[in-house]
Amino acid sequence: MYSEPVSNRVGMAVQMQDRYEYLLVAYTDATVNAQVRAEQQFFSSQFHVPAQVKTKPYITIAKFCATEQMEETIIRWMHRVISANKSFEVTIDEFGAFRPHTIFLKIKDHQPFVQLATGLKVIDQYIQSYGCPKMQLVENAHLAIAGRLDVLTYEQAVKVYAEKTFRASFDVNELVLLRRRDQFDKGRQVNVFRLL
Repeated sequence: MYSEPVSNRVGMAVQMQDRYEYLLVAYTDATVNAQVRAEQQFFSSQFHVPAQVKTKPYITIAKFCATEQMEETIIRWMHRVISANKSFEVTIDEFGAFRPHTIFLKIKDHQPFVQLATGLKVIDQYIQSYGCPKMQLVENAHLAIAGRLDVLTYEQAVKVYAEKTFRASFDVNELVLLRRRDQFDKGRQVNVFRLL
């Protein structure tokens, strides 16, 4: 396992103000992308909130903070972990909600995402060794329709989405690493990892 000298780590810890937020994601295919966008537009018009259209719909597998200097090592380790996994099919089955702020599409089988997340734990150790917070790994894979809702909008939406249905499938052949300054910034693609 690769390890950097302790003196480098101390220097890196001092530069934490230069941290970025990284997201490892799986994008939907074009067909499902259009379906999810249509659902987001419906939500926006129905509940008078801005649609989530900053990026293509994606499923987050991991979220973490790191400096740009750590990026090369993280990409190299991610490549080793991810390239050992096979492509897989994702089935979206119905709507769900995270009380009190998010409406999402449920992923039927979480196992491929959990398996990927488990492999990323070695990278989490590396990140934490530089004083960065613990990596957030997927536990409940989902596709967000709307988030950061106020309580009233959330309660109204839950009633509407309890009656709606949604089913779709797509193949995940690659994962994408995005980098952004914070949760309000648009993620910029850093690397693409192909699955077997």
